[in-house]
Amino acid sequence: MMKFLTLFILLMSSNLMAQNLTIVAVGEAGVEASLVAFHANYSSLTGADLKVAKDFVKILREDFAFYKGTFEVVNESKTPEIDNSPNYEKLKSAGITFAGNVTFRKDGVLYANVQLHDVNAGKVALLKDALVTESKLRPSAHETANALFKTVTGKDSVFESQITFVCDKGSRGDNIVKELYIMDFDGKNVKRLTNHGGVVMSPAISQNRKKILYSLIQQTRSKSRNNNLYVLDMDTGNSSLVSSRSGINSGAVFMPGDKSIALTLSHTGNAEIYEVSLASKDIIGTLTKHSAPDVDPSVNVDGSKMAFLSGRANKAEIYIMDLPGREKNTKRISYVGKFNATPRFSPDGKELAFSSWLDNRFDIFRIGSDGHNLVRLTKDFGSNEDPTYSNDGQFIAFASQRVLSRTEAVQNVYIMTRDGEMIGQITEGLGNCQSPRWTK
Repeated sequence: MMKFLTLFILLMSSNLMAQNLTIVAVGEAGVEASLVAFHANYSSLTGADLKVAKDFVKILREDFAFYKGTFEVVNESKTPEIDNSPNYEKLKSAGITFAGNVTFRKDGVLYANVQLHDVNAGKVALLKDALVTESKLRPSAHETANALFKTVTGKDSVFESQITFVCDKGSRGDNIVKELYIMDFDGKNVKRLTNHGGVVMSPAISQNRKKILYSLIQQTRSKSRNNNLYVLDMDTGNSSLVSSRSGINSGAVFMPGDKSIALTLSHTGNAEIYEVSLASKDIIGTLTKHSAPDVDPSVNVDGSKMAFLSGRANKAEIYIMDLPGREKNTKRISYVGKFNATPRFSPDGKELAFSSWLDNRFDIFRIGSDGHNLVRLTKDFGSNEDPTYSNDGQFIAFASQRVLSRTEAVQNVYIMTRDGEMIGQITEGLGNCQSPRWTK
C-alpha cells in the first residue's frame, strides 16, 4: 500500500477545493449521563477469591465508565449500600439511575450474582449469574457488563469486541518485522497471532470474527519480495495463502457473508479492485476500471456500496460506488487536505471515517456516505491515521504517532468517541503499532 501512497503523493495537486470543516470540542456532543452505582458484598471471601471478585466488579465499573457520555459511574468509596431490596427513593435522591448489587457464592467454583435495579421504575431490571475464575475473569466480566448495558440501552456494547492491529516489536535496525496482534477493546489480553518474520499489513476481520485477512511482505529464498495475501483461521491459528499474483495483493476486506473478498491487485500493471472467491481463489469480477490506481476498498455491511481510494483526480481522494457492478454510480466524496487515505464505513453505513494530510500531518475526519457533513475529529496532537469504527459505531480506534524527542517518535493505537472526544491510548510496549481493525 505504501507504494501506491507514494504514487499519490507524487500526483498531488496544489489546487484544493474548499470544504467547510467542523471542529468538535471535547464534550460538545454529550448529553446528561445516567448515574450508575455498583455495590459488592465480599464478606464471605478471602485470599484469591477475594482478589478475583474485586477485579470482577472493577471491570464492570470500568466498562460502564468507557461510555462516559452515556454513563457516569459512582466512585467505589462513595457508593451507598445496595441490597436485594434497596430504598429506591434514597437512591433517586442521590441522583442514581441504575444500581447494581453484586454478591458472591462458592459452589466448588466462585459465582457472582448480579442484580440490576432500575431506580426510577423502582424494580429489578435484570438478574444474572456469572462464573468468576481467574482464567475466565475478563471474558465473564465483559459478558456480564454487556448484558447489563443491553438491559439499560436495548443495544449491544463494545465490551465483548476485540481489535486486531500490527506492531513492529522485535525489529532490529534495518530488519523491520511487523506481526499481527489482537486485544480486547480496552487494550487488555494482548495476543500475537503471526510469526512470519516479515512485514504484515492491512488486516481485515470477517463478519463472523473467525478469519482475518492480511498482506505479507516477506523475502523469499531467491531474495525477491512480494506483497501476498493470507487468511488466518482464528479457530486453528493457521494461515493460508489467498493470492500471490504478481505485484500487489493488498487492502482486502470481506464481502457480506464472508464467502468472497474485495482485493487490490496490480497483476495487469495498474492497481484495481477485484472481487475474489475465498474458496477457489479465483477472480469473480472487476469492481473498478480506470487508468488511475484504485486501492483500499471498504464495503458497507449490506454490500450495497464500496468506498475506495483513487488517484483519478491526480491525487489520492475517496470515492464511493454502488454494488454489485463495475464503476456503478461512482462519486468522489472527499475534497479536504492534500491527499486522503484509509476510508472506513461505520457499521450502519451512513458515514465513513478517513485520514487526510492537512497541516503537514495526518488527521482523522468523518463524512456522510453522501459526501456531506464533514467533521474533523483530531487536531493539534500527533499524526493520526487508519481509523476503524467500533461494532456499535460509537467509538473510533486509530493509530497516532507522537513525538518523544527530537530524534524519536512512537506510534500507538488510541480510541476516541465518534465525535472526537479522546478516550486514551490502549497499546504500550509493543514498538510502533498501526492498522487497528475493530471486530464487527
